Amino acid sequence: MPDSMTVSVLNGVHDVETVRRPVPVPGPGEVLVRVLAVGTCGSDVHYYEHGRIGDFVVKRPLVLGHEPSGVVVARGEGATLHEPGQRVSLEPGVPCSRCAQCRLGRYNLCPHMRFFGTPPIDGAFCEYVVLREEYAHPVPDSLSDEAAALLEPLSVGVWACRKGRVAPGSRVLVTGAGPIGLVATQTARAFGASEVVVTDVNANRLRVAEELGATGTVDVSATRLADSGYEPDVLLECSGVPAAIGEAIRQLGRAGRAVLVGMGGDEIPLPLAHVQGFEIELTGTFRYANTWPAAIELAARGDVQLDRLVTHRFPLRDAEQALTVAARDDTVIKPVVVPGA
Repeated sequence: MPDSMTVSVLNGVHDVETVRRPVPVPGPGEVLVRVLAVGTCGSDVHYYEHGRIGDFVVKRPLVLGHEPSGVVVARGEGATLHEPGQRVSLEPGVPCSRCAQCRLGRYNLCPHMRFFGTPPIDGAFCEYVVLREEYAHPVPDSLSDEAAALLEPLSVGVWACRKGRVAPGSRVLVTGAGPIGLVATQTARAFGASEVVVTDVNANRLRVAEELGATGTVDVSATRLADSGYEPDVLLECSGVPAAIGEAIRQLGRAGRAVLVGMGGDEIPLPLAHVQGFEIELTGTFRYANTWPAAIELAARGDVQLDRLVTHRFPLRDAEQALTVAARDDTVIKPVVVPGA
């Protein structure tokens, strides 16, 4: 094992630097993983652009990246779940396992969660990371390194569909055809939804949505959603655009379910008369819990095509380019950082 590794750190707004740091040492129950691929998420971009998300503020150099895959190269004391050489997808949040939320199985709501790339916890834009062994999930050889990394955003889609109780015959509206909207679309179809209509303002992403199983699309830059005539049972709101959220909720039929996935403004205009008169169920989502087995199965069966989402690849030294490429190229869906490139 080398003594040091290359790391991309965010020092502050628009300030990314490549440095050398010591290779971490796995502690008891942990594994050391050589990182093979890391997806770039909108939250990474938000930290780069603004230096904070809500109460999470970048106060010291921070390693971004929370969508990693890799290979186990060493084990700490008592770690027995994986042999060195095992390829894994990393679930990037480690809860305390002791609080009330953890004991109830809602570990995504653990107030003591240590989540990759969320201040002050470093992420995976580096060559090696350590993680508790139970959060390193073995993946089959049929999945590429990039697909194994994107099991993290797929888990967001799985969690959203579970929260919306998507089932055979469901009619689903997905607002926003970014990476999360595209995995939510595929997951909804895999869960048995008979119709999945996707909205966006980007014609290229809408074409990809149709390719990946959407039964219909609406370009809301040209057509009002209200004029589409579509009345879904479930809304998976993945855009985070406040105005779009209210309009989409109004489309829901009686006893419909709205799942708010996208992160946008702190407040949204809520069509209260429609929510009350139609008894709409409204819920938020925060990450995921116990989703990796389902996500691995969906990807391994080919029900969800993760490799199709990857549009750009960058070596670790160019991680800043991965964070900014979407501002220059409207064909971007998912940029991936490849530390070994």
